Amino acid sequence: MALEFTDANFEELVVKSDKPVIVDLWAEWCGPCRMLTPLIEEMAKEYEGRAVIGKLNVDDNPEVTAKFGVRNIPTVLYFKGGEVADKQVGAVPKSALVAKLEKLF
Repeated sequence: MALEFTDANFEELVVKSDKPVIVDLWAEWCGPCRMLTPLIEEMAKEYEGRAVIGKLNVDDNPEVTAKFGVRNIPTVLYFKGGEVADKQVGAVPKSALVAKLEKLF
C-alpha cells in the first residue's frame, strides 16, 4: 500500500530514504489525481522493498507543496539521495511512471 507522506514525516520518509522515492502530490477534488491513485497503489506493491512510494495531499501539507513549487496537480516527484531527480506533471499511463522510476535504480 502506498504510504501517506505529510509535512511532518517528509524529511524522514523521503529525504533520508536510501531507496528511490515517488511522491504523488494530489488533492481529493482533483479528477486526474484520482486516475493516478490505482497506478500508484499498484507500483507500491510491485516495488515494495526496492522503492518508497506514496502520496501527499497538497491541501493538508502546504509546506512540502510550497517547498517544491508545486502549482499543478497531479505532480509526481522522483527522489534519489534526498534530491528531486525527475518529475511528471499531469495524469500519465503507468508505463511512463515506471520508466522514470526504473532510471533511478
